[in-house]
Amino acid sequence: MQQRSPHVSRRARAGRPAAAGAVAVLVLAAGAPVAFSAPSPSPAASSASPSAPPAAAGATAGATAASGSGARAGAGSAQDEAAVVGGERLGRPAVQVAPRTGAPELPATLTGRSWLIADAATGEVLAARNAHLPLPPASTLKMLFADTVLPKFDRGLEHKVTPAELAALGAGSSLVGIKENLPYRVEDLWRGVFLASGNDAVHVLSHMNGGLARTVSQMQERATALQAKDTRVVSPEGYDQDGQVSSAYDLTLFARAGLRNPDFRGYCATRTARFPGAVDKATGQRSAFDIANTDRLLGKYPGLIGVKNGYTTNAGATFTGAAERDGRTLLVTVMHPEQQAKVYDEAAALLDWGFAAAGKVEPVGRLVEEEAAPGASAAPATEAPATGVLPHAIQQADHALGPAGWTALALGTALALWAAGRVRSRRRPHPAAVPVLPVLPGGLPVPPRPDYAPHIAYSVPTGTAPAAPARRGATAVGGATAVGGTTRRRLTRRARSLARSTRARLTATTTPRRGRRS
Repeated sequence: MQQRSPHVSRRARAGRPAAAGAVAVLVLAAGAPVAFSAPSPSPAASSASPSAPPAAAGATAGATAASGSGARAGAGSAQDEAAVVGGERLGRPAVQVAPRTGAPELPATLTGRSWLIADAATGEVLAARNAHLPLPPASTLKMLFADTVLPKFDRGLEHKVTPAELAALGAGSSLVGIKENLPYRVEDLWRGVFLASGNDAVHVLSHMNGGLARTVSQMQERATALQAKDTRVVSPEGYDQDGQVSSAYDLTLFARAGLRNPDFRGYCATRTARFPGAVDKATGQRSAFDIANTDRLLGKYPGLIGVKNGYTTNAGATFTGAAERDGRTLLVTVMHPEQQAKVYDEAAALLDWGFAAAGKVEPVGRLVEEEAAPGASAAPATEAPATGVLPHAIQQADHALGPAGWTALALGTALALWAAGRVRSRRRPHPAAVPVLPVLPGGLPVPPRPDYAPHIAYSVPTGTAPAAPARRGATAVGGATAVGGTTRRRLTRRARSLARSTRARLTATTTPRRGRRS
């Protein structure tokens, strides 16, 4: 049964007592030893000399079974049977840190049963305690809900809420104040999720997504894709349910994935907003009221981005936050400190330490990346343009054409190139179109004259050896057509006239006149 935090005015207190075993586990966890590595200048030296042995197999599962969440025994056994996600040291129960020379000491007042601080960009885990211990997540599970459902609906979409969508809310649920039979925009519903931690907003969005069961199934699939193997989803909003658990490591993965979505990042960073209210029966006008983010660090801790806080009877207080300073973004998660209000103090202390220790500690683990979807394969290497992006038409063709289509395309291209070559060859001058100079009888060529027009195509005089017949369509030098018709006959007559006049000139110059000396 969920209990709302006392700092929210509309929160109602309701809960069930935790199991007796939870007290024993809390005492043991609070007294767990701290495992420090000797200062080392390199990662290899740090990992080669851990000071604490690995946790015994089944220890995590036993802690889960004893917790007040009602989680089934063996919920954390996946981390024991296989390699620990993020690194072997993250599976140990003690505090894990590998300081170099000059590194600051961890805060001495940390009481959270499980916590982790990591670099959001590199994924390096700077320090952790019980990182994979399965615990009830409370409303921090809403980060996984948002990461799963938020991309599916346009923020401007309006949805009219039905009574059935608000019927299954648990006793003591945190509510933003949604009214049935009234329309709400999707962006207003998401503000209700992130700011007021409204379970009513979660249920409405879940019904829009196809129902609670379908949403829970999709959230579990999303957790699996993110390699969040400690998480078991039973309800979409984080309300206490038997078997519903997560871990500091998994919650940090959810925050890291969600912050990559600009809408997610914008909602979790919003401090206050106006939320649609009921319709005034007297005026017919719809009212609105202010809602405030229940994250107490937002607006108080320098550089804080978000992300989500939570509280239930079984989970105690949980918090996952992200802060940016000097170009570095750190993620922190704290689960179930000794006192509810301590969750913010311990998160802030870890962030202060993380920014001071950056570059001065060796990572003790790493936040893993999302796994590729089943059946996905790397795209074949292709030669792309200089911009590095294939043209849109090529991208479309790559998806639309199969092997047969690409073969036909290649053959068609080859035929087009061959046809272009044929057309080009036909346009070239044919040997028969080369101009033939007129010759005199006996084979003597006609001497050229400077006043001959260069564009005239000469023909061979009658009685000389005929040249090869010109092909129809061939073009003579200068552009005159050497094909028959009026042009050909005119040019032939002119060539013959020139030949006769040239012959007469030669005869006159070689024959001496009477009465003159030679």
